[in-house]
Amino acid sequence: MSTEATSRTGRPGPAPGALLLCRAEPDSVAPAARLLRDRMLLTRAGEGWSVLVPEGGPWLHGEEPVDRVMTGWATALAVGAPWPVLALWWDADRGGYTLGSGFRRPVGYVWLANGTPAGEDEAMRTFAARLGLDPVLGVQSLDHLTKPDPAADAGGRLRGLLAVLTRVGLDLPAGLAPGAPADRLCEVARDRPDARPIEWEGWPTVRGELEVVAGRRLTPWLPWSGDPKARILALAQMGAGLPLAAWGLRHRSGGWLTAGALLLAHGALGLSYDLTHPRD
Repeated sequence: MSTEATSRTGRPGPAPGALLLCRAEPDSVAPAARLLRDRMLLTRAGEGWSVLVPEGGPWLHGEEPVDRVMTGWATALAVGAPWPVLALWWDADRGGYTLGSGFRRPVGYVWLANGTPAGEDEAMRTFAARLGLDPVLGVQSLDHLTKPDPAADAGGRLRGLLAVLTRVGLDLPAGLAPGAPADRLCEVARDRPDARPIEWEGWPTVRGELEVVAGRRLTPWLPWSGDPKARILALAQMGAGLPLAAWGLRHRSGGWLTAGALLLAHGALGLSYDLTHPRD
């Protein structure tokens, strides 16, 4: 697998790659991640954090830009869970992130390949607030990433972002660095003792995992937990998923089509669980 790609300007740059950081334990992340129907590796990434490493992706074959796919995935996972999801992505032209958090609008920031900021400062402040970073020190550190720095490229900016997140428990395994080729990322993740493969294994398997998670009370807010608001949340997920899937289909966007399908599936599973497990 090539470790470089050619940018729009004709200059060589890193091949497209991505990481999904979830602020939750791996046992909580695994069932929801399977609904993405894409092969990934899941491992711990610090206290209360997990990382999903895609083994492939539409961007590797030029089918769809990596940023669009990752934005769809992060949005769908975050809406279907009570924890935020941070997608990091990069290609030969740019690098950036998208933070999904519940039903709120995703927030993101982009840097050009040479590290030039190309986002809005307000996005960084919203990012800090949603992840519970210190409103002074955390915001100041993120603010540095929005200023010109001739010594920093897009990969360096993303690594700087990860450094700030160590203050809230993130500890990304060594070798899982923005800008690294996809095969190297997978190799590093696979060598971790707690790594587990994530792939689609059918509805019975996914539903069984969800019930185990609910039984452990790891995610009491989720639709399959028996919470009194379960049916409302499941219906909301289905209502959000339908237009997303339609938009993705109309614009031939695999990322948003997957996001819509995931929300529909997530909501359907939650509604099914709520109807078949009556509360006392």
